[in-house]
Amino acid sequence: MTPDRTILLSLAHPDDESFIAAGVTAKYKTRGVQVVLVTATLGEEGKTGNPPVCAREDLAKVREAELLTAAKIIGVEDVHRLGYHDRQLDKVPHLEIRERLVALIRRHRPQIVISFDPNGTNLHPDHIAISRFTSDAIAAAADSRWCANSGEPHQVQRLLWTTPVPFWELAPMENMNSQPGVDFVIDIHPWLSVKIQALKTHRTQHLSIDRIFFTSPDPELLLRFEVFRQAWGPLLDHRPSDDLLERISI
Repeated sequence: MTPDRTILLSLAHPDDESFIAAGVTAKYKTRGVQVVLVTATLGEEGKTGNPPVCAREDLAKVREAELLTAAKIIGVEDVHRLGYHDRQLDKVPHLEIRERLVALIRRHRPQIVISFDPNGTNLHPDHIAISRFTSDAIAAAADSRWCANSGEPHQVQRLLWTTPVPFWELAPMENMNSQPGVDFVIDIHPWLSVKIQALKTHRTQHLSIDRIFFTSPDPELLLRFEVFRQAWGPLLDHRPSDDLLERISI
């Protein structure tokens, strides 16, 4: 039996969930919303840390453990690892990944899906690929003619993307709310410690995490909001909204 409300995160690597949605996951968990995480790769081509946390040949295994620990911290109970090779996601046969994602959407029946924007935030090829594959699967999941053996059709009500400007660059702006693409600004200050703990769990990725967040003059400023762009979904009463569930029917 699925809960009344579900958010599905469709992302590329371990640590994406902690960067993008650790706070909203923890916040909406307290409101009875289930959050499901799909991670396409284990990031085995990423950094190992300085000094190295592990040998390169062990990086996939270590990053998988970091992922599962972070997911537990933020309140994700279902973590689906697709097992594709890091930095090769755009080479995956589209029929194959479509069917896998459609099956997960139909199984968990989310009202909201969160993924990267079409430019992948930082033009990372895996970010761009999972954005494209996710949009394709959402459309297919609603149409019974696609993937007929993958469950009953399901219509996702809202697709959210990362913002055109990364949130850590938006946060210091005096006029953040007026920036195009800033459609949801979620104050996660009560769950700030959860986000920090989740980020620090990804020890192999501490160089980029520290550079973006923890060596900044005001880490709390960068961490207290999570920001999203509405790709499509119900019209909002105003932009930015402070509730991902605005106008979402159950």
